[in-house]
Amino acid sequence: MNKIMRKKRVFLILILFLVSLLWIAPLAVTVMQSFAPIPEPVQKNDRLEEMLAQREQCREEKIEYLQPEILPKGFSLEQYRRILTETPVYLHSFWNSIWITTAAVAGGLVVSLLGAYGFTILHWKGKEALFYLYIVVMLLPLQVTMMPNYMIAGLFGIEDSPLAIILPAIFHPFGVFLLRQQMKLLPEECIEAAKIDGAGYFRIFTRIMIPLVKSGIGAFVMLQIIEYWNLIDQAVIFIKKTEQQPLSVFLAQMNDQADEVAAAGAVYYMIPVLMLLAYGHEYLKEGIGLLNHGH
Repeated sequence: MNKIMRKKRVFLILILFLVSLLWIAPLAVTVMQSFAPIPEPVQKNDRLEEMLAQREQCREEKIEYLQPEILPKGFSLEQYRRILTETPVYLHSFWNSIWITTAAVAGGLVVSLLGAYGFTILHWKGKEALFYLYIVVMLLPLQVTMMPNYMIAGLFGIEDSPLAIILPAIFHPFGVFLLRQQMKLLPEECIEAAKIDGAGYFRIFTRIMIPLVKSGIGAFVMLQIIEYWNLIDQAVIFIKKTEQQPLSVFLAQMNDQADEVAAAGAVYYMIPVLMLLAYGHEYLKEGIGLLNHGH
């Protein structure tokens, strides 16, 4: 029996390794391609003309993908220098992404904490019905809510501004749902005992509830950062001005440059999210795990 279990375990590990390899392979190819030497910066050399000819042939044959070298011949950091020193629009788009993501996550966290606290500690008629309505809205696909958001943005005159993305993100119901499910883990007797000791709603919120949902806050922040760092649809529809668009939109335009420069730009783009996952993956696992107990 132990031998059978050991073989099953080895087989499962092998399957997981192969699946992980499939996920990691595009990332590894992008990183290696980013260090490949640039074919004589945008000069009409033979290799560049050959690449352009191959792209044109791909377009004629309706092939929409490129075939970069998996193992580049040579090593260069020129493309990284070029992005930082000769591509100001890249850095501008990078800071646009920072601004949109930070404002959306910070505002959404404050509203979600207050909303979850209200659903947990306050008792009022229709509370459960309204919470189920939150769940229904949370489950709606993005394409369903995008048009109402666009109409509201036009009503407030912010349809061509990052605020058209930030305001709907602040009032997203997912954070309320996640944090409320964790706040429910605290027995009502503890809240009543705190009230008897003279604690008001604000003190209960700051001293009891927020420390209780620390892992949920970490999970919410990570998930929202990843979502709004990588947003495409909202940015394309709501923001028409190129100078206000985030980096996720500008990356698609970098494909017109040398493949190595586009790959270096993608690496820069991935670094914040990879650092976030490396630092906070435990918060993410613990927060999602506690969500199951909240049910």
